[in-house]
Amino acid sequence: MKPTIYQVAFASIKGITIDIANEILSIVGSEEEFFRISEKELQTTTQLTPRLLKKDYRDALLIDAEITIEESERKHVGMHYYRQDSFPTRFQTVPDAPLLIYSAGNCDLNSAKIVSIVGTRHSTAYGMDLCKSFVGGLKDKVGNDVVVVSGLAYGIDITAHRAALSCGLPTIAVVAHGLDTIYPAAHRGDAIEIVRSGGAILSEYKFSTKVHRSNFLARNRLIAAMADCTIVMESAFKGGALVTANVALNYGRDVFAFPGRIGDEYSEGCNKLIKKNVASLITSVDDVIDAMGWEKKKEGPVELELFPQLSSEEQKIYDIISERETVNVNALAGNVGMPFHRILSTLIDLEFRGIVRALPGNQYALNKKINL
Repeated sequence: MKPTIYQVAFASIKGITIDIANEILSIVGSEEEFFRISEKELQTTTQLTPRLLKKDYRDALLIDAEITIEESERKHVGMHYYRQDSFPTRFQTVPDAPLLIYSAGNCDLNSAKIVSIVGTRHSTAYGMDLCKSFVGGLKDKVGNDVVVVSGLAYGIDITAHRAALSCGLPTIAVVAHGLDTIYPAAHRGDAIEIVRSGGAILSEYKFSTKVHRSNFLARNRLIAAMADCTIVMESAFKGGALVTANVALNYGRDVFAFPGRIGDEYSEGCNKLIKKNVASLITSVDDVIDAMGWEKKKEGPVELELFPQLSSEEQKIYDIISERETVNVNALAGNVGMPFHRILSTLIDLEFRGIVRALPGNQYALNKKINL
């Protein structure tokens, strides 16, 4: 069911929150009645400032709402009012949540498991590989009912969206502008793919709302509010990801962060969150799954490749592991002459293919049934 013109107009009142809206409606009875009764009647029954009660102001809201509804229908954009079932229920406990959300796509905004992934726009190769393996781990260990939320920005955001798309998980991009445009323009193709693949583009802003710096900070609160938990992959000492993490904590959400090496610019933020107990330290997707109490998929037998084809990098790692029963990741780093992030990425690929298996203490061993 689509929101009425009165609901859309009511949601557009400047400064209105869900708590204020509920209080007003408990007095006047309905959104339609709010626009019908006189200015004098409203003054005696509500706490709104006189300017917001003026008939001219309310009439202007109705005109604007009619235009918005017509444009939404023309552009196939969904509208979700806070008193409708399609509205994100997780927003109901957020004090500064909008009353109306716009969406492109058909993703369930009330999915049982939603994870927000945030981080720096200047992500390193290590951070991107970590993000990809984390999202892949969610798919492999939890299943298809996990939704990945991020902000469509450069760096970790777009990596999270693309990782979800590549492994078949729905993903939601929360943007800081109207849905008649996409920012950054370079990610327009990704936005289209998100919608086509069962995800959604989400915004609290009406059509023609341009990109503004303050909108990004406001957008971050929705990324935090949409999810059950927020994961910080990489962040500098200051940045939007830290803002999102702190907001998520204030909303009562779980916050997790991957630690980084001391001195690395884009690990300082994660280490800061952990040090200040804003975020719990995690080193794997299992840490998040266990902390959230999510049930893991039942593991079936691993389908092993009888005669797997290995790249030169994979062969180097395979040869070293084959010489011993188990090998520590740090020992590999000293022998294969590869960047640490490439070693981790290669090990993950080999593990997914059933060629190696991970053991406690960052140890790896070969699966004995493999023939090369």
